Amino acid sequence: MVIIGGGPGGYEAALVARQLGAEVTIIDRDGLGGSAVLTDCVPSKALIATAGVILNTEHSAALGVRINGQPPTPRQIGVDLAVVNERILGLAAAQSSDIADKMAQAGVSVIRGRGRLTGETSVMALEPDGTMSQLHADVILIATGTRPRILDTAIPDGERILTWEQVYDLTELPERLIVVGSGVTGAEFAGAYHGLGSSVVLVSSRDRVLPGEDPDAARVLEDVYRRSGVEVMSHSRAIAARRTETGVEVELEDGRIVAGSHVLMAVGSLPNTDDLGLEDAGVAVDDCGFIVTDRVSRTTVRTIYAAGDCTGVMMLASVAAMQGRIAMSHALGDAVTPLELQHVSSTIFTRPEIATVGLTQKDLDSGAFRGDVIMLPLATNARSKMEEQHDGFVKIFCRRGSRIIAGAVIVSAHASELIHVLTLAVEQRLTADELATTFTVYPSLSGSIAEAARQLHVTAEG
Repeated sequence: MVIIGGGPGGYEAALVARQLGAEVTIIDRDGLGGSAVLTDCVPSKALIATAGVILNTEHSAALGVRINGQPPTPRQIGVDLAVVNERILGLAAAQSSDIADKMAQAGVSVIRGRGRLTGETSVMALEPDGTMSQLHADVILIATGTRPRILDTAIPDGERILTWEQVYDLTELPERLIVVGSGVTGAEFAGAYHGLGSSVVLVSSRDRVLPGEDPDAARVLEDVYRRSGVEVMSHSRAIAARRTETGVEVELEDGRIVAGSHVLMAVGSLPNTDDLGLEDAGVAVDDCGFIVTDRVSRTTVRTIYAAGDCTGVMMLASVAAMQGRIAMSHALGDAVTPLELQHVSSTIFTRPEIATVGLTQKDLDSGAFRGDVIMLPLATNARSKMEEQHDGFVKIFCRRGSRIIAGAVIVSAHASELIHVLTLAVEQRLTADELATTFTVYPSLSGSIAEAARQLHVTAEG
């Protein structure tokens, strides 16, 4: 096996392939763990965790917390961003090193460099010192990920105009940060930097934050942001960003100018599929350059598989890892379950967190499935009251007739942990009644999951 790319899709595939007895070589350019570990998931969530500590303290006055005898107040606590980012980059490097150790222990060979297909069963590896080697393989896996999309009118400079990969080089907290893009990345960074102490403007070209997510969840988050002081500009498409003598300015389509100290461009991703030799090998890509795969991660070439963000299939580290595992199991003849996207849970690490799994409100409203839905606010949950968490809800969808759990949305603190039980319910086709009669701890946030399931109970007469 030759694997191009050492992110979750690549290194998890390597472990499965070694377990099944294959000889494995990874060609990795930037460091094992890929963007998930080095520039995306691990760093961003570490930054968000730091902001969460500050916000928890600032909002603790109602719990009786005092600092030097006085209730905590907003902006009373600050951060040394240089120290924060040094810790984050150190954490990412340590995680990458741990993965490298795991590869060595498993007997996976790693070549530092770039890989390029030279045929259906051959790859050219080019190392930084110019060394080139031709590798032959029974199976090739491409897991090269994505990179931030860059506008020609907003070229990042790493100082004032930034991508999400460049923010960890900052040594001082942005005084006024303009975040362009209100999708997952934009929403997460807007919340994080607001929590750290920046004044934040979130520029959205759509009518609301998180336009692709559950509308009830998006409304809660936008309400929280507005109340906390994040300036949300809806229906505002940014067309350019440029430096000024003192900071930056963002030009909107309608001619308005938004001034700030820094701008973070969060306008999507592009697949790292150029200069891979895909066309010569016969591997098909879609109109956006993403590699076309089936549910067992095969490309249009029998010997070549692909996994992760470069396939455009739900850009999540967990999905990349599963695609890689499935690819190796399928290629080596082991038992395999094709990828089932309705079983994938995901979380947006805002405050509150937004976690989802399975079918959605859009599916229900469009008639894609017939079902019932219950949305239970968390404001009445005892644990929420104890922690002064007033925003959020549990929403569960079940199929009409069978009452099988079809999907769910959780908006709360720790939603990323709470969604697991509902992911199990969706995957194992549990009914609302089965979920409702499972014991939960009191007091707990998970108690509201069981309560919502109880409200989906249908009597014989009903």
